[in-house]
Amino acid sequence: MSTAFSRNEIHLRKIYSGEGEAKLGFVCGAPAIGIAEHPDYDFTISSKPVTAWLPWLAENYRREVEMSTATGDDGVPTVKLSTGTHIYAAAFGCKVHCYDDNNPCAVPLVDSAEAADRLEMPDIWSCPTLYRIFELAEAARKELGQDVWLGPPDMQSGFDTAALIWDKSSFLCAMLDEREQGAVERLVAKCAGLFKSFLLAFRREFPRCQPCHCPGVWAPPELGPWLSNDECGAFGPALFERFCLPELVDLSTIFGSLGMHCCAAAEHQFGSFRKIPNFYGFNRVKSKQGYLPLLEHFGGPEAPVHVLCWLSEEEEAELMRAAPEGTRFIFKHTVSSIDEGKAWLERIQAVASSTILS
Repeated sequence: MSTAFSRNEIHLRKIYSGEGEAKLGFVCGAPAIGIAEHPDYDFTISSKPVTAWLPWLAENYRREVEMSTATGDDGVPTVKLSTGTHIYAAAFGCKVHCYDDNNPCAVPLVDSAEAADRLEMPDIWSCPTLYRIFELAEAARKELGQDVWLGPPDMQSGFDTAALIWDKSSFLCAMLDEREQGAVERLVAKCAGLFKSFLLAFRREFPRCQPCHCPGVWAPPELGPWLSNDECGAFGPALFERFCLPELVDLSTIFGSLGMHCCAAAEHQFGSFRKIPNFYGFNRVKSKQGYLPLLEHFGGPEAPVHVLCWLSEEEEAELMRAAPEGTRFIFKHTVSSIDEGKAWLERIQAVASSTILS
């Protein structure tokens, strides 16, 4: 690892820890080759040797190294083990639908409480969509070096996986039906148990894997998992605290902290998110209310680090100018070229220097 990347690790660690003056990080996102662009598609649903995906991993990693080296941003390149959202649902038996131009997805497997209760929690070593992740990670480590940083596969909460397995319309109805609520809780518990088993095994085998799966910005590996919590926009806080929050609290307790990606219109859940102990990092995708509601609930030095991507420069600037003192941000800005990355860094750092966060 180069001296520049080591410095970047130190800088990002300071942002996450809240120690010292570091409040802002800026990462240029290099153009990546997506899963669907690979000629053999997603490695988790193929029977070909995982080594067929090594050139894909290596090229995406090379692009990150080149971008960060040339622009001098705050990035730490990682070998991203990107997958679709299907991997845990497929382990329970869901079929996987493949698109021509997008990531694969799981097809619902059950549509009733009785069918959900018949499902058993699988063993990760009998599920290709899970054990092949271990195989590719090991192949990448051998190919690219023991000291490379790995990026995790998709990280779905147990609840979000349950919402893929159980047909969504009847699943949401079951959450409101006293006769079926127990089946929802039992399926969520199975999915959460599988996710936790996978995490424990994967972290044990690959300690040099940073936890942030979305938006793929380096975070210290000792921090807890960074999972997707995307279904919570469809219901209220009472249901969230019954069916979702216990798993998040459990994961944070076991791993010491928790990060989250959320692309739902879930501002009404922000109060419940604050009940997650050691909630350290938050990736929020823009909703109808924009980004500023983040600062109403998660502003200041005690808030999680906002690790944001897919924003315009105007939105990045607006957040920095409006943020309470002590709020921490890491902005990832996807660019198409090194020159574009350099120009963005120059402009956004100039804006940052005029705010109280600089």
